[in-house]
Amino acid sequence: MAAPESSAAAVPTLYTNNALRNAFGGVLAFFILLLIGVMAFSIRLFSVIKYESVIHEFDPYFNYRVTQFLAKNGIYEFWNWFDDRTWYPLGRVIGGTVYPGLTLTAGTIWWLLNSLNIPLSVETVCVFTAPIFSAFASWATYLLTKEVKGTGAGLTAAALLAMVPSYISRSVAGSYDNEAVAIFALIFTFYLYIKTLNTGSLFYATLNSIAYFYMVCSWGGYTFIINLIPMHVLLCIVTGRFSSRLYIAYAPLVVLGTLLAALVPVVGFNAVMTSEHFASFLVFIILHVVAFVYYIKGILTPKMFKVAVTLVVSVGLAVCCAVIAVLVALVASSPTKGWSGRSLSLLDPTYASKYIPIIASVSEHQPPTWPSYFMDINVLAFLVPAGIIACFSPLSDASSFVVLYIATSVYFSGVMVRLMLVFAPAACITSGIALSQAFDVFTRSIKFQLPGIASKAEVDAAETSSSTAEAQNDVVKAEKSEETSKNRPSKKSKKKEKEEKPLTKAKAEKKRLLALPLDSSVISLLLLILLGALYVVHCVWAAAEAYSAPSIVLTSRSHDGLHVFDDFREAYAWLRHNTDVDDKVASWWDYGYQTTAMANRTVIVDNNTWNNTHIATVGTAMSSPEKAAWEIFHSLDVKYVLVVFGGLVGYPSDDINKFLWMVRIGGGVFPHIKEPDYLRDGQYRIDSQATPTMLNCLMYKLSYYRFVETDGKAFDRVRQTEIGKKYFKLTHFEEVFTTHHWMVRIYKLKPPKNRIRGKTKKSKSKTSTTSSRAKRSGTGKKNPWH
Repeated sequence: MAAPESSAAAVPTLYTNNALRNAFGGVLAFFILLLIGVMAFSIRLFSVIKYESVIHEFDPYFNYRVTQFLAKNGIYEFWNWFDDRTWYPLGRVIGGTVYPGLTLTAGTIWWLLNSLNIPLSVETVCVFTAPIFSAFASWATYLLTKEVKGTGAGLTAAALLAMVPSYISRSVAGSYDNEAVAIFALIFTFYLYIKTLNTGSLFYATLNSIAYFYMVCSWGGYTFIINLIPMHVLLCIVTGRFSSRLYIAYAPLVVLGTLLAALVPVVGFNAVMTSEHFASFLVFIILHVVAFVYYIKGILTPKMFKVAVTLVVSVGLAVCCAVIAVLVALVASSPTKGWSGRSLSLLDPTYASKYIPIIASVSEHQPPTWPSYFMDINVLAFLVPAGIIACFSPLSDASSFVVLYIATSVYFSGVMVRLMLVFAPAACITSGIALSQAFDVFTRSIKFQLPGIASKAEVDAAETSSSTAEAQNDVVKAEKSEETSKNRPSKKSKKKEKEEKPLTKAKAEKKRLLALPLDSSVISLLLLILLGALYVVHCVWAAAEAYSAPSIVLTSRSHDGLHVFDDFREAYAWLRHNTDVDDKVASWWDYGYQTTAMANRTVIVDNNTWNNTHIATVGTAMSSPEKAAWEIFHSLDVKYVLVVFGGLVGYPSDDINKFLWMVRIGGGVFPHIKEPDYLRDGQYRIDSQATPTMLNCLMYKLSYYRFVETDGKAFDRVRQTEIGKKYFKLTHFEEVFTTHHWMVRIYKLKPPKNRIRGKTKKSKSKTSTTSSRAKRSGTGKKNPWH
């Protein structure tokens, strides 16, 4: 008679054990996530430890300058700021041409810290913004992967993303670029979409639209989101997975997200007028047609439904055709069919090299090589296929989204090396799923086969097979049975016990049959641990050595120790202290942001590259002979010309190596600049075999002027050859400053009167001699009538 009481008492015990286990697992997951965030932040501090707290690369200097202006003058001045120190004489409206997400984020952090009496400088906040948001991105990855495959996969994916070199390359301390916050916004937007898809909650759908708005504010890569999500919605519709949750997840995003995106000045009406957004509107219409079909199916008889669905589909097709016709009419007037140049470069990898050399000239817009994949994601390249397979067992709406995400990001990363940054989170998510399931299989196999643990494993399997809801129902039923008859067990409970025992035994037996051999499981587990250790070692090396060196301060190691090359800051400091505030400085566009931010001088072009003609003018000047180049620069009111030269120290990213792009971009606007004139037998040369056009152009002269004085041979360490023209003089430019390692050289344009004075004196002397001769001959005066 005591059996029912013991079984009834076992149910709350089981429920309590599960609750304690879940609580302990939740606390453990929280602390693991906290450690992952600390690791993501700490691994990105090598640049500050090894060098100093300094801004990296080129674009971050513009972002830093804009953030300084925001902190000093306020948000209203920022929106209306016309910057007259860039793109002279055109200028630039900053508030309407930048993605303000990064600037507003860092400015808000700076304002909050100073409000709390933590007086950090704007530069310090800018330097540490990217490491802080890398921790946020890791947590967002955990949330996204947890929605797809559970907590274990989420924690693994978060740990992988915290260390992946591809993301580290854009988020080290000092890398103050848009991607610093944009990758977090991208992952978080995807998480909220999947969360809405799983729950059907309108609250999460609203948060999803707000996260998408933050992504639009942060980076132009938001078009990836507004095309990937419609692709997934269309995939769900085609495969028969339409549901009300899908409608709630997508419809508010298109309506509210588009309205919010249009509020960003740099986007504006492009949110509804450009081809990048048309796919979302087309899928939006299809979604409503399908939803209406499902609605009328529920309220009509089958016979009436056939008639109605014919009508709805025909009307829907007519509306779709009309919308497509309007879109075609809108884009037909555009030479690029409504697509931006960068979007066309992704769809057609050869487009930029054919039509927009300014895009093709950027190194991060080049397609990656195979070694770059192993450098940036390392062992994840081998785990991604396993993760894709794991997403298909079973295939859900969330896992199908991950498969679509990884497939599209692989393609885009193969077109443009910069988009490895979009591929990295997808690789971490799929690899986290693969590793988590592999560890689950191997540890379960070991658990089932080790002596003394097999029985406990069967009990665990039986416990996990019963859900929390069932346990609660059992408690309620047991209490009712005690109240009605304490001495007589319920027939239903007896029947349920008889049914549950074979069910749990069958599940345990099934898991035992699926278990792998003990030796194989142990060896495979050790190999996975070794693989993870190698990944950690590679990531730490990449963070410490490959991606933490700032472009503004260079180092090299030799047999006599570490050499530091601080020529860039030396040159910008000279410009700041030895030139007038209103002087204009010409250089190739790569150095425009740094010159404006560090030297505080007006530049002709910079890294925004919004005006191809203006850049082509500078490229034409650099490609022209000295006199023609002087006339071009003088017409632009330029007083100083800055060139970067690495031939003495072996710095490969100098202007001579970039020179062919100057020729191509200049020749694209000014036809008299022809690339074959600078090539000898199709080869780019600077030695004695170089063409006369190459040896006489301004870039060659400004780079190699007095270079023979360094070693007597004029040997270029980058090109590994002696230069062709060693001895020459400058007639229209004069050297005013060359840095310690000859990496930056600054020249001043000679004023026009200095060039004309000699001719003027000469003409005066000629006229004086002729007049004296005329006086001697008595014919000094001329007849005015003749």
